[in-house]
Amino acid sequence: MKRKIAVFMLLLLAAQFLAAQSLPSVTVSVKDSGGKEGELASTVKIALLLTVLTLTPAILMMMTSFTRLVISFHFLRQAMGVQGVPPNQVVIGISLFLTIFIMSPVGVKINEVAIKPYNEGKITEMQALSASVEPLKEFMLKQTREKDLALFYQLSSTKRPQNKKEVGMIVLIPSFILSELKTAFQIGFLLYIPFLIIDIVVASILVALGMIFLPPIMVSLPFKVVLFIVADGWGLLMGSLLKSFGLGVT
Repeated sequence: MKRKIAVFMLLLLAAQFLAAQSLPSVTVSVKDSGGKEGELASTVKIALLLTVLTLTPAILMMMTSFTRLVISFHFLRQAMGVQGVPPNQVVIGISLFLTIFIMSPVGVKINEVAIKPYNEGKITEMQALSASVEPLKEFMLKQTREKDLALFYQLSSTKRPQNKKEVGMIVLIPSFILSELKTAFQIGFLLYIPFLIIDIVVASILVALGMIFLPPIMVSLPFKVVLFIVADGWGLLMGSLLKSFGLGVT
């Protein structure tokens, strides 16, 4: 609540500051052949840029590896029984930088096929946009199950594609999200198993000793932490997550 109030106050102060400034006015007009060309195009470019910036958080979370990573780390925290360790900021930060690491090959391809040619004037904006979608589309198709893709094609009542190139992004994006959620929950289930076994063993021992009033989580938590450290849990988990996206697999 305090954070929301602070953000609101900052926005209010910023609005008052902008209102006190004499900002230049912006007009959009379409002139005839005798006027300057490119005014409307520049305005459209700015509008598209602002739209992309607005959708950047959704693109980052839903069209990359971020969803699988952050859900897996949250499952790990729940399985160990440490609700606030590591904190949410650390979990999101780890997921963000691992996402950058995983998506870097896709970014390199987009730079080669779209950004560089566009900066050199070899292709237009629309051609650059179409070219930049292909590497991301290829990455998403590799992580999407055919069953999930068929489900959304069935729900959309559209003709099924003959090959991967004909798959539309409108159908691919929700299919990719569904596949990532399924994979993340499968990883979470596997993470729960060893810690659940420790909880069952500790609870059985406490009941056998007659210590029924002692919470099993208080006794099992140190054993979980020790097991995780001895087994190099962070290295195994991050390595497995990276391999699940095809990294390091030859």
